[in-house]
Amino acid sequence: MIRFKPGALFFDSKLVMSSVDRATRRVLAKFGAFVRRTAKSSIRKRKKPSAPGNPPSSHTGLLKKFIWFGYEPQHQSVVIGPKQLTQNKRGAAPPLLEHGGVGTFRRKKKLRRVRYHPRPFMGPALDKEQPKLSAMWRDSVN
Repeated sequence: MIRFKPGALFFDSKLVMSSVDRATRRVLAKFGAFVRRTAKSSIRKRKKPSAPGNPPSSHTGLLKKFIWFGYEPQHQSVVIGPKQLTQNKRGAAPPLLEHGGVGTFRRKKKLRRVRYHPRPFMGPALDKEQPKLSAMWRDSVN
């Protein structure tokens, strides 16, 4: 005869939740690293501007250097993208490159308004890596 202790058929919820949280952090961090790498490799360092619709050119190398990712534990998500380098209007360059729009910049002591055509680099990187995400989850919880 087989005897079971009461509660022996139920899993330890704290153990399962901590294992799932660990797996979530690991999978999303890996996914963030892959998207970051893809976005950085799409940006070429050259003097000429890229064609609208193509990833931007990096004239100084700063855009490519400051694409980061980080796990956000409160929402259990990963944030991937370029870091804003300054607090003034010049920090608006990455969103203008990704989505396009009108921006202002100072040239020879005059403010100039410039229309930017979209040169997406983060969206295409996410789209390229998205199909691999389900395979990363497979067997991730131990």
